[in-house]
Amino acid sequence: MQISFLIVTRNRPEDLIFTLKKLKSIIDISIHEVLVFIDNCTKTEAIINEFDWVNWTISKKTMSASPARNLLYKKAKGTIFIGLDDDAHPVSTDFVLNVEATFLNNKKIGIIAFQEVRGLFKSDEEAITKAKQKDSFLTNDFVGCGFAIKKAVYNMTNGFPKWIDIYGEEPALAIEVLDLNYDILYKHDIIVNHRVDVEKRKVLGRNYFRFEKQLKNTIKYYLVYYPNPILKLLKLLFHNFRKYALKDITYFYLFIKACSSTLLQTFKILKYRKTVKKSTIKHKMSLKNLTY
Repeated sequence: MQISFLIVTRNRPEDLIFTLKKLKSIIDISIHEVLVFIDNCTKTEAIINEFDWVNWTISKKTMSASPARNLLYKKAKGTIFIGLDDDAHPVSTDFVLNVEATFLNNKKIGIIAFQEVRGLFKSDEEAITKAKQKDSFLTNDFVGCGFAIKKAVYNMTNGFPKWIDIYGEEPALAIEVLDLNYDILYKHDIIVNHRVDVEKRKVLGRNYFRFEKQLKNTIKYYLVYYPNPILKLLKLLFHNFRKYALKDITYFYLFIKACSSTLLQTFKILKYRKTVKKSTIKHKMSLKNLTY
């Protein structure tokens, strides 16, 4: 069973080098393939010759994460796609075998969501000890830094959305998979180490960039997928206005900016409209959420 490992990268060549070296140590490159999309980054292009076993795609213009994934996944040949961030790598024992067995043992599973362990550790063994979840369950989402999806299921969807740039592409793909009557299984014993400096992120505090992107893309998400999105949109806007915009002048500015720019793009967004069944939304709401 061939597996395609897929990574989109930009401006993090050192992280990518680490991940690629880790991958080569755990996979059989005569069977499986690794595809990397360089999103307009000459620094990363400089390392290509060090990894001649990688299938490289280079974009000379910035595409952003979701459109880049959409393009890259069309090139993959494996029956299973495993998506990783450039700063994330598998740490659990028998990683590949576990993914394959999970899909083989349950034909209804469309996506496997891996357990994400965030932080910088001295070893993979230490990272595993930081895993918090001890059980697996059906869920309604997955994280892009570590997941697997059947190629056959992915090809029945529209793939990662071109109408989202970054932050929000996973829920879009997830709801399309659920609408096809496939399950998303959170598998606690398939673990990836997302090598982010957790303490540094805490010090940075407010993430204005993420706030604006997530608000814009969540508005788009409801417009594209929900048969009657008005109530959800009103609740979304009220929540973000009260929780963020009223308490911080920068959040207030970004709230107005996100709403106005999305409003101007409404007709363009509606071209991608693909409403899901009401039963899918009800089912999604009944499923257990991922904990981050």
